[in-house]
Amino acid sequence: MTALTPLLDVKDLRVSFGGKEVVHGIDFHIGAGEKLALVGESGSCKTVSALSLLRLVYNATITGSALFEGRDLLQLPERELLAVRGREIAMIFQEPMTALNPLYTVGNQIAEVLQLKQALSGQQAHRAAIELLADTGIPEPERRVNAFPHQLSGGQRQRAMIAMALACRPKLLLADEPTTALDVTLRGQILDLLGDLQRRYGMSVLLITHDLNLVRKFADRVAVMQDGWLVEHGEVDAVFAAPQHAYTRKLIESRPAREIDEDVPAGAQPVMRASELRVKYPIPIPGVRGWFRKGEFVAVKGAGFSIPPGRTLGVVGESGSGKSTLALAALGLLPHGGDLDVMGRRWGPDAAANKGIRRLVQVVFQDPFSSLSPRMTVEEIVGEGLLVHEPGLPLPQRRERVIQALADVGLGEAQFPGLLQRYPHEFSGGQRQRLAIARALIVGPDLLVLDEPTSALDVTIQKQVLKLLSQLQKEKGLSYLLITHDVDVIRAMAHDVMVMKDGDIVEAGPVLQVLDSPRNEYTRTLVAAGS
Repeated sequence: MTALTPLLDVKDLRVSFGGKEVVHGIDFHIGAGEKLALVGESGSCKTVSALSLLRLVYNATITGSALFEGRDLLQLPERELLAVRGREIAMIFQEPMTALNPLYTVGNQIAEVLQLKQALSGQQAHRAAIELLADTGIPEPERRVNAFPHQLSGGQRQRAMIAMALACRPKLLLADEPTTALDVTLRGQILDLLGDLQRRYGMSVLLITHDLNLVRKFADRVAVMQDGWLVEHGEVDAVFAAPQHAYTRKLIESRPAREIDEDVPAGAQPVMRASELRVKYPIPIPGVRGWFRKGEFVAVKGAGFSIPPGRTLGVVGESGSGKSTLALAALGLLPHGGDLDVMGRRWGPDAAANKGIRRLVQVVFQDPFSSLSPRMTVEEIVGEGLLVHEPGLPLPQRRERVIQALADVGLGEAQFPGLLQRYPHEFSGGQRQRLAIARALIVGPDLLVLDEPTSALDVTIQKQVLKLLSQLQKEKGLSYLLITHDVDVIRAMAHDVMVMKDGDIVEAGPVLQVLDSPRNEYTRTLVAAGS
């Protein structure tokens, strides 16, 4: 391969499902050691395009050519392509909770790649897995290597996926939203890690993302996709400085805007109030002592806050800071110490007694794919809350409520024929998150717990969803407990903010005061990393 020959040269790539073409003859190339970003909204088919290169798209017709070091990936026999996957071309998937096997530890899953692709012994692979976890910034890698996926935070699971993808030092890395689940400081660490590996080993990277800040900081060139078409491509600096296509300009201008009602009084009777809130988890003690008792890990250490009607409390911090644990305690899903009440009522051990509180407090989880049942239709998913809280509601009225909730989050029959009878796998990541938001809103809660509600959304849809949430708050007096690592989202949505680190609240106050004049060094680091 000469210096002028691309490592990967894609020509006239077309992908169809059931005779309907969704990727329309796109061309791009990646040189050795080059970083190309493929950017577009959810549904633009950027992920489908990348998966098609390794023929990982189920039931798709793929045409065109994808020459990798002179070999056409689209024509290789399956046995030869299997040897390429993982060793020469590796992939980081967007949703680690569904990509990782829940029955095996993350160490076993990383070691499996090393044993299959590099013929390492079990002991060598185990040591290498620990080193890879350490390289991706996971604390206590010797302990975390024995953890199962559900025992890691969202960001830690994504870093384990990255470690697995980098295990064989591939020539080309297909990174599908590799930092979606990571907080702002760890995004920088992961980008530095990928950049360092790319320079040391001459690795090329195809980055699929909707995060334009990530593109600006990481990529050499950018290709913009819209509805399966490649509408613009070029050097990153040139495209950002003078975008030629209207769609590219729309993406660049889609930073979250602050549109909340600033005049909501903070002194009203709170919807939720907590004092000395403490959450702990049992952990094993090594040695003989562990036979008789368990140790404890304190995830939330004496948190106190209140959320008045119509206001948003933002909670920001890195992965592992305890912010999602705080949210689960607020939802009554974890046992806790201290005081926590919702409209003057406390969570208790009796599920029937808690039923009334659960209607008042609804949740939107971080990962819509794992939080939506794959066996239920859209109508069943969104309307499920009505079956619980309004079981006597007639079917026509329930269906009408479902349709209205879907319309509120931007989903309708005109866009998706047969919408009510579709299943979650038929939607993009951003569209699935809108389904989750509709499900939470349909029972008319007073407080919505938003656990990273826009981390899986592209920038334009993120802006639309935040605008929708702001509008609903103004119209209905909704309160939000917003959990996020995105400082831009906090600045756009929150009235007040708490900054968490290692289970402690290190700074709290009005959001603009805290973000514009942070007193704590950790807060300053978060704000700087998010800019």
